[in-house]
Amino acid sequence: MNNNKALHGCVLLLLWPFQGTMGSMAECQDPGSTHCTISLEKLLDRAIQHAELIYLVSENSLTLFEEMFIPFQVRIPLTQTGNTCTTSTLSISTSRSEVQENSDKWLLHSILFLIKFWIDPLVKLQTSLDRYDNAPMALINKTKWISEKLMNLAQGVTILIQKMLGEGAVMLEQNNKSLADYPVHFDMLESVLRDYSLLACFKKDTHKMETFLKLLKCRQKGGLGCSLL
Repeated sequence: MNNNKALHGCVLLLLWPFQGTMGSMAECQDPGSTHCTISLEKLLDRAIQHAELIYLVSENSLTLFEEMFIPFQVRIPLTQTGNTCTTSTLSISTSRSEVQENSDKWLLHSILFLIKFWIDPLVKLQTSLDRYDNAPMALINKTKWISEKLMNLAQGVTILIQKMLGEGAVMLEQNNKSLADYPVHFDMLESVLRDYSLLACFKKDTHKMETFLKLLKCRQKGGLGCSLL
């Protein structure tokens, strides 16, 4: 119930996406101007808002999936197995002290890497959900919305890299076996458990993206003792 209210309260943010190319990120008093761009502060704010909303919708999607397909006694063991998430094997530290010591460059590229890592698995998830006999349209629509907004966020973070670091986005090496490599199973029980695990892992990683962006914002404001939330 609270998640639904929060989503309703954030609906206006859906009308404020990162769209098109870098030129469409321009924010100018004169629409004909080609030289003024959105400030770094506002760009970070928008990226954070996007990440927050993606996390909120992913959390809501996981709850909806649980209510529809996962017996209560199965939920706790699955959600506590964070080490089964594929991204837990990647070179992205989750230690608070290590993350806070890492550079802005590390934070930005880690966020972009996580975003790109999840683009294909979310498409696979949509394909899997389409095979369910009783998957609610609300859940299917949420996963499609997340995919679109994740692409928007990827564009915004790429621009942040250009503005903050003065460089293009680099392609970080992935583990040879990503979630996107896994086949979509036709066994219904296996598919349900895998999709549930995927949603739980995605929720964890969206929280990382949000946290890293907020840490960057704190640093940009000159905050001392910026810490992870």
